Amino acid sequence: MSRIRVLTGDDLRNALDDVARLRITVFRSFPYLYDGDAAYERDYLQAYLKPGAVVVVAEDDEGRIVGASTGAPMEDHAEDFAAAFADRPERLDEIFYCAESVLLPEHRGEGIGHAFFDAREDHARSLGRRYAAFCSVIRPADHPDRPADYRPLDGFWRKRGYAPLPGVVARFSWKDLGDAEATEKPLQFWMREL
Repeated sequence: MSRIRVLTGDDLRNALDDVARLRITVFRSFPYLYDGDAAYERDYLQAYLKPGAVVVVAEDDEGRIVGASTGAPMEDHAEDFAAAFADRPERLDEIFYCAESVLLPEHRGEGIGHAFFDAREDHARSLGRRYAAFCSVIRPADHPDRPADYRPLDGFWRKRGYAPLPGVVARFSWKDLGDAEATEKPLQFWMREL
């Protein structure tokens, strides 16, 4: 079993390059198909040095980061998510955004996904948040790059008490593998009460 740690301060600063590389590696797979870049990732991860944010990592026996999970107060993402939540009764400052989780395939099935959610939900409660939310990329069932053995994580998320929010969809752009330009993708929000 991997060791789970919450990173802050210098520990987090020192791990940013490793977390960035891990994100690029894992997000290359379906459904993300992300053609990532280290400079962008390192810049993006700077947001998690802010107060209220959290980065949780899983390390193997050698101390190598094999998984990472991020989260931050939803209002820190207001510019990106305000439109998606415009018709919802919850205020953004009641919601903790469980941003992304990445885990190398050989470490899946060890309970790390649950540990990531537990740590972020505990952190959200410590901030007085009432809800936890995240979003998942929406890809068509017949997407040409969808592996035959692909299994969405919907069942895992539902067991943790999350449900999709009807009509609450964010839109983000990134460059897919093999594409020349970034294109917009829809992302479905899921949420639960804490």
